[in-house]
Amino acid sequence: MTDKHLSTQFDSELTSVSAQVMELGGLVESQIHQAIYALSQFSMEAANQVSENEHRVNAMEVQIDHDLSSIIARRQPTARDLRLLIAISKTTANLERAGDEAEKIARMVRSIIKTAPPRSLPSLELRVAADLASNLLKKTLDALARLDVEAAVSILKEDDQIDQEFDGFVRKLITYMMEDPRMISPSLDLLFIAKAIERIGDHAKNIAEFIIYVVRGEDVRHLARESVESLLK
Repeated sequence: MTDKHLSTQFDSELTSVSAQVMELGGLVESQIHQAIYALSQFSMEAANQVSENEHRVNAMEVQIDHDLSSIIARRQPTARDLRLLIAISKTTANLERAGDEAEKIARMVRSIIKTAPPRSLPSLELRVAADLASNLLKKTLDALARLDVEAAVSILKEDDQIDQEFDGFVRKLITYMMEDPRMISPSLDLLFIAKAIERIGDHAKNIAEFIIYVVRGEDVRHLARESVESLLK
């Protein structure tokens, strides 16, 4: 994630904080995998484990932000170095929020287990979308490690697929609730899970946009994907 600098110490600090971000990303990936397992197996144990790991994610976010503030204050970086540090900060925030979404999935799974027969719920499509979101976050972290703009643009495309899965699932869930009003409450829990999965994809997309910002100096947030592709040609 870093380039060599004239200051060996600065380069070492950048390498250290980048490694922390990757460690945080790995922890959040693990949370998401556990949340998906909790959903697929309706496992209370797995759901509880996701929530227990939440404090580790929060503590790492605070530590990374502290280290970034120290680097900026002491080194006063400019140009691409400053963009990289800003992107690392925003990436850290998005990873923490992705972890929050995993914890939300776990919380909804616990609610479903307590209130409804889990096997009767239409959760298969959700597991497909959850795998898509998890894989997208992994690809994003790989792209961040390499500062790979082409991979970042590809991630923007894949997020559209998760959005389509979300829209399709909502339509199916509405039909399901109309056919069996007794399942409205657990179905609403599934709706919250679907939204959490969609938000994980959004956080991966946000990180991909920061990769483009670091490498090209272009802020592509809020631009349509087609506009981003045109801008980078």
